[in-house]
Amino acid sequence: MVTREDRRAVALATRRSARQVVRRAVAPEVEPERVEAQPGEDQTVELQPVELQPVELQAVELQPVEVRPVEPKPVARRPRPIRKPRLKNRPARRGRLAVQLLVVALVGAVAAAGLLGRQWYDQRQLDTARQQALAAARQVTVDFVSISAATIDRDLQRIADGATGQFKEEFARGMAQVRAAVVENKVDSRGTVLRAGVVSADRRTAVVLVAVDATVKNANAPDGRLSHYRIQVNLGRDGASGRWLVSQLQFVG
Repeated sequence: MVTREDRRAVALATRRSARQVVRRAVAPEVEPERVEAQPGEDQTVELQPVELQPVELQAVELQPVEVRPVEPKPVARRPRPIRKPRLKNRPARRGRLAVQLLVVALVGAVAAAGLLGRQWYDQRQLDTARQQALAAARQVTVDFVSISAATIDRDLQRIADGATGQFKEEFARGMAQVRAAVVENKVDSRGTVLRAGVVSADRRTAVVLVAVDATVKNANAPDGRLSHYRIQVNLGRDGASGRWLVSQLQFVG
């Protein structure tokens, strides 16, 4: 099918061909003859008329030009790579994910259980140490205020066995004087713990405050006299035997 653009191209080509034919048919123009002037002569030149011969134009028959439509060449396309179908393994992935989450949960539970177990063990050890220190402080204060002239050697030895450090050294230096005073005054003292409490404690040391009542009989008071004591006891745990021993004892009220 001939389009409007094709028709315009044919008409333009036809016009150009006609112009070229006309130009070739026309004879070249004759240049006028030049006359050289002699010196001393009049330089006026008389121009002679030139007769132009008519040129016969020849008709040119224009041949129609057939314009054929140009078919577009197909553009070669690169073949697309063939994608392999993905296997649907979502259930397997979910299964693996569930197993991994379960493992993480179990590890976390074991770690938490271990931490809680360690904390529980440490707290239990501390509670045990506090109870042992409290019991040792109650016993040593009763032994300290319960002395009789009839059993003086055994009573003093019991106090020395429960002592350690500075307190044991001081008690050993004054033991002879205490024995002599008890025997001379016929002392018979019996003590009872009213209450006791732990001030501070860890697994190796403790400070305990003990309230004690003691009924003291001697040569001047054969019927007995009631005395009230508040004693602070510092204790340390012996590494070899595990016993809680008194390192310091003082009356605070």
